[in-house]
Amino acid sequence: MGLVFGLLWLFTGFLQGARGQGVYAPPTVRFVHSGHTCNVEEERYSEKVYTIREGETLELQCLVTGHPHPQVRWTKTVGGASDLQGESTLFNETLKISNISRHQGGRYYCKAENGLGSPAIRSIRVDVYYLDQPIITVHQSVGEAKEQFYSERTVFLRCVAASHPPVLYSWRRGHEALTQGSDAGVEIYEPFFTQGETKILKLKNLRPQDYAGYTCISSVRSVCGIGDKSAHFSLNNRTAPPSIKLLLEDPLVVNPGETITLKCVASGGDPAPSLEWVRPGGAELPKRSVVSGGLLTIPTVTVDDGGAFSCVASNNVGNPARKSTSILVRGLRKGRFWITPDPYHNDDNIQIGREVKVSCQVEATPPEELQFVWLKNGRPVKSSERMVITHSDTELLPGTTHLDIIDLKFTDFGTYTCVASLRNHRGTPEISIDVNISSTTVPPKLSVPRGRSHLVAREGDTVELQCLVSGKPKPILLWSRGEEGGATAAAAPILMPDGSPQTESADGVLRIHNVTRDTGGTYRCRTSQYNGFNVKPREALIQLVVHYPPTVEPVFTEVRQALSRAFSLTCQLLLAHPARLLRYEWKLGARLLTVGQFSEQRDETSYLVKALNREGYGEYTCDITNEAGAGRCTFLVTGKAYAPEFYYDTVGALWQNRPRIYGFRLQWTQMEPGAVDRILAYRLGIRQMSQSRWWEQEIPMEASVQKGELLSYNLTELIKPESYLVRLTPITRYGEGDATERIITYSAPVNPQLREFQCGFEDEALCLFSQDKADEFDWTHHSANRRDTKYTPNTGPSADHHGSKQGFYMYIETSRPRLEGDKARLLSPTFNMNPKTSSSSSVTYCFSFYYHMYGKHVGALNVFLRQRAPAVTDTSVWSRTGNQRDRWRQATVNIHPTATFQMVMEGVRGTGIEGDIAIDDVTIKEGECKDPSPNNLSSLSPPSSLHIWQLCVTLNLALIGWQR
Repeated sequence: MGLVFGLLWLFTGFLQGARGQGVYAPPTVRFVHSGHTCNVEEERYSEKVYTIREGETLELQCLVTGHPHPQVRWTKTVGGASDLQGESTLFNETLKISNISRHQGGRYYCKAENGLGSPAIRSIRVDVYYLDQPIITVHQSVGEAKEQFYSERTVFLRCVAASHPPVLYSWRRGHEALTQGSDAGVEIYEPFFTQGETKILKLKNLRPQDYAGYTCISSVRSVCGIGDKSAHFSLNNRTAPPSIKLLLEDPLVVNPGETITLKCVASGGDPAPSLEWVRPGGAELPKRSVVSGGLLTIPTVTVDDGGAFSCVASNNVGNPARKSTSILVRGLRKGRFWITPDPYHNDDNIQIGREVKVSCQVEATPPEELQFVWLKNGRPVKSSERMVITHSDTELLPGTTHLDIIDLKFTDFGTYTCVASLRNHRGTPEISIDVNISSTTVPPKLSVPRGRSHLVAREGDTVELQCLVSGKPKPILLWSRGEEGGATAAAAPILMPDGSPQTESADGVLRIHNVTRDTGGTYRCRTSQYNGFNVKPREALIQLVVHYPPTVEPVFTEVRQALSRAFSLTCQLLLAHPARLLRYEWKLGARLLTVGQFSEQRDETSYLVKALNREGYGEYTCDITNEAGAGRCTFLVTGKAYAPEFYYDTVGALWQNRPRIYGFRLQWTQMEPGAVDRILAYRLGIRQMSQSRWWEQEIPMEASVQKGELLSYNLTELIKPESYLVRLTPITRYGEGDATERIITYSAPVNPQLREFQCGFEDEALCLFSQDKADEFDWTHHSANRRDTKYTPNTGPSADHHGSKQGFYMYIETSRPRLEGDKARLLSPTFNMNPKTSSSSSVTYCFSFYYHMYGKHVGALNVFLRQRAPAVTDTSVWSRTGNQRDRWRQATVNIHPTATFQMVMEGVRGTGIEGDIAIDDVTIKEGECKDPSPNNLSSLSPPSSLHIWQLCVTLNLALIGWQR
């Protein structure tokens, strides 16, 4: 017996687990296209190819199933990773791109996920078709380029047009169509290296008849409705490539503030070439520029406007002609100096009898106009044997002059001034640099103030890093970041807080505002050769330590709990500096709960609530503190119920019950119903989308809602074709929970293609089912709330298959005047076979429906497959007779049509009036049934207590037999 009860326990446990899962299902995805598609090829390699013309609207719909309703995200490869950035449809089930361009073609992926199983991903390739206006260019063979262009020479006319799909070219000379072989002096071919992209017309040794008008016609064969396009070129004995000349000086040297005009004229070419001005590298022309053909005018020129400018002439004959010029805007910028002690002595001091070099550098435009004058104590210095003035090579140190003082004497001490100016131009201010050479001139020394080599700051503070520099003249300091001891050559430099590799400082102070943990580390100050001695740089290091408050998680989380339950809250420490002397403090609102201190081994703290009461709801905070501040975890403990999850995969959820009225079966499951107190009711709100007024009512829940349990409620009296916003809010002892909203949109019933057909008989059109005119009576469209049990109380269903009294189904009424054996036949719509399926082989479809056969006089329910090939034949595929008890059962059967077909549902009247038969939720899907029902058995249903008792007896008898 122990074995029996063990097996029974496993079996019942399985049933409970299945019930708990309910209608939860992982996501599935399929594509539906709309918009201005040219063609959608059938799936190949599990992918569809969608073709659209450039400029049209791309609209792809990703139909998803699964519960909870999956979240959808669109992504794309090929054609640019940023194409979908900013798209408002990125997270919608419908992706819409207006005025699509060619670069937006590629492979689009629809990804649906709902947390169950793996995400469902389907892809579709979008081909954007286009055809640009063709361009004809004329060329001469390279070997003859130096000869007269068109005097008994071979020329080529090349036609190019960007397109997708590949373009087809044709040529005409005047009104004459040119084809390969039609004229001995003409060849038409496609070069191997540009196969399918260009078409070249070769004219061999030009003849008089070759001087004519030529037309290139490009075509993509009207695919996507794209018409042909053409280009024209007139070839004559004057046809020549362009040539140009510039009517200006090169380079053009101007003063700041002047207005300059660059003039370019075409000196040859037929047809007349077009002219344009460009800058190297595709840089833009100055914003103030005015361009008129070959004239470029730049008013109020600035230093930034200087540089190279090119005039380009093109007439599609030969290569474009290009000539360039440069604009030099006069100016002087950035003057600096440095002193080089005697390089032949080891020390860096300036001493009598030694050599000293003073260097001065200035940036100048144009550099050849730069001139220097040296002064000593305000008087000019001329080059001599002891005072040698030289200028550096402009390629090595442009704009640099040197004053070498050989055998320094006491009388040489003084102030030396380097004066830079532009020759013959008084409008530019001079740059004057003073350098003092005296007995007090000393090389630089660098140090860090006492106690300032290790600084501690808090995040958000402003700190000053200081290096003291001495020496005459005082050098500029350069600040940079790096590790102590120097970084390796391969290591990338650490940027300064302002993002630059290094920062200059004249006063030796580096100020950092609003320091962060990322700005901490080692800083290096170093002397520069500029404005100082040209000696080995002096440097010093400063360590900056930034203290910051603890970083914790979770920063905020919501905890849902039922009354009287125990639960624990945990606050995790991630980062902190300093990471010692950390304390924690738990509060509920303003009420202190507990305090403590972290040990070195701990990185989290928890608070336990043993039994939650009403006063225990609220906001719990945990503050973890150090010297720099506090990090806070916040937990909002609430008894609010989670949001309901609407069920979108309902078959036949929409129905029509009156000409202008429709209804909707609203179905949902409850997210984590066991997390909080039992849900007592749902508040249902509904409003018409065009109005603002809400109508509300409560839907009571008599029993506890289970996880995965499918709940339903029928909405009635909805006006066609209006849409409605529905809001559902769970209610517990705590109060209202999170609400969920969805939009219900009416759409007229349609008969979908055969890939999947579903009908719940909820609409008056009956999904295009029809009555057979050759039978004795008709099936009746009915719902349980219209059922009259006065005369036949023990017959017919009390609700539709989903348990709704408002839901509809089809049934046969067997009361008088019906006679035994009378038949009622209901015919499905006519379905065509998949056109890609060979007529010699059949395709398997799964046909399923629910039936209800209750009453002591029940006759028979028969299903036939009716085919037209070419004669009409009915083949029996399923049958059931007699009383099947008061419940709905499902029938599934595989059918194998080979031609256009219908399904015939035949009800046969039994021996008396207590014998109604009903059907509901008819489905036809491509593919085999997962569990087809045999003709003599109904489909399996969950076992009742009687079934489980019978199983126990069977297992017990088997066990006894096994023991014997």
